[in-house]
Amino acid sequence: MMEEMEKGLPIDGVPAPSRVVMAEVQLILAEKRTSLATLRTGITVFVLPLSVLSVLVATSRFYDLIAVLHLIIPLLVLSLGLAVLAIFLVTRAIVRILHHDRMIQEIKIKHRSVAPFID
Repeated sequence: MMEEMEKGLPIDGVPAPSRVVMAEVQLILAEKRTSLATLRTGITVFVLPLSVLSVLVATSRFYDLIAVLHLIIPLLVLSLGLAVLAIFLVTRAIVRILHHDRMIQEIKIKHRSVAPFID
């Protein structure tokens, strides 16, 4: 079997170049799954500042803003930092997902024989 692979002969009816292309597509799809996980993480990170701010607004009638300012300012700074991190993660993930989609489209155009199996 190794000799057939080295010579580029078909194994199980699949030519060697097609196997390489499919392995390349699988690698790209694995990277795309990683980007999707990053997107999910970014969305999750963004939920924390939103929920904290929602609680602060909902309970604002129970405290005096000036009296708790020393607590609210660090909380708002931390929330802002988390929001910036979340925006970065979501943006980066979307850019990477689009890049992976373009790469798969290029492979489909370049290798028409495997295009029906990729979608």
